[in-house]
Amino acid sequence: MIQRRVERLEVLTCLPETGGDRSPPVPLLFVHGAFAGAWVWDEHFLPWFAAQGYAAHALSLRGHGASHGHEHIDVWSVHDYVDDLHRVIADLGVAPVLVGHSMGGFVVQKYLERHRVPAAVLMCSVPPQGLVAAQFSMLFQKPGLMLEINRLLGGGDVPLDVLREALFAQEIPQATLERYFRMMQPESQRAIWDMSVFGLPLLDRMHRPPLLVLGAEHDVLIPSFLVQSTARTYGVPDRIFRGLGHGVMLERDWEEVARHVRDWLATHGL
Repeated sequence: MIQRRVERLEVLTCLPETGGDRSPPVPLLFVHGAFAGAWVWDEHFLPWFAAQGYAAHALSLRGHGASHGHEHIDVWSVHDYVDDLHRVIADLGVAPVLVGHSMGGFVVQKYLERHRVPAAVLMCSVPPQGLVAAQFSMLFQKPGLMLEINRLLGGGDVPLDVLREALFAQEIPQATLERYFRMMQPESQRAIWDMSVFGLPLLDRMHRPPLLVLGAEHDVLIPSFLVQSTARTYGVPDRIFRGLGHGVMLERDWEEVARHVRDWLATHGL
């Protein structure tokens, strides 16, 4: 893994082994969700996709990971995150396939209002209609979890089991869970409002590349019915992975998701 900076943004990169006459595929750029950073992709997805022949990159949006702006986290908007994505893509020099998880999927949708990419993957993504339905679903289904996430949003401490309940449906080793917990962080309250009310995607302005919409059966943050709603909005099929929670790239069966993305890319010549 290579860690570098684009301006003041952290970018993690895994490159494939060189050799052979085959042209390299279009690069992949992964966009993390709320409370996280590029590290969520480096755990499994970046090295795995590099082994499949892709140049695989992940950025940490401002205020996340090793990027700048932690001290002003609540100032940053979704528009700022879209600007970060634009800067990293300009540095790559070629439009990549975008893979956005949760909030990252929302950022990808907003990016598509002004820019074209070869394809995009929305993974347990905030739907184009915003977070309100997800918030009401959690309020009725998991009111305690919603309270703890609001505490984390405000910079407060939350129990370790909150991370387990929010992200995982499968067994995860305690030491691994603790390591992930140490890397989680507060999220921008302004960005949450943007995703709820003020910054919803302008569907009539969006470029529509080939789009893959994925969800997880036991996702308590973005339930599968909202993933299906996203797919209907964009007129594409959805794929719901059985037995997985919101953190699909970190679950024990993460490779099932990675293989599905790889195979879908292949069907589009990517």
